[in-house]
Amino acid sequence: MKRTVLAVVLGLVAWVLVVSLLNRGLRVVLDGYVAAEQAFVFTLGMQIARLAIGAVTSVVAGACVAAIAPASRAAPWIVGGVLLAGFIPEHVWLWQKFPVWYHLTFLVTLVPLVVAGARLAAPRAPRVA
Repeated sequence: MKRTVLAVVLGLVAWVLVVSLLNRGLRVVLDGYVAAEQAFVFTLGMQIARLAIGAVTSVVAGACVAAIAPASRAAPWIVGGVLLAGFIPEHVWLWQKFPVWYHLTFLVTLVPLVVAGARLAAPRAPRVA
């Protein structure tokens, strides 16, 4: 139980840290991104890059959860659920600033990507021949 709680907390911390680092990378790599970010006026390429960062971050967070509590099936679902619950109000607030496909892509894939990251990182049982 303690490992599960620790995995959930550190999975959420990992999500915030990784997304922050990758977003800083976008600021360096994409011309005009800093101005677009301040005004919430992103090009299609910037929107796709933001979604890609969210996807990578979610997979990494799930992998962190599995590394800490590999036996916990619930931990990645909890992390994904907490992230989803936190982002729904944010996306409602930003609804007019992004296209519907952007919101749906981010929100619908958030939990499955965390769970997929956990499954990818989970230790595999050896196959018996």
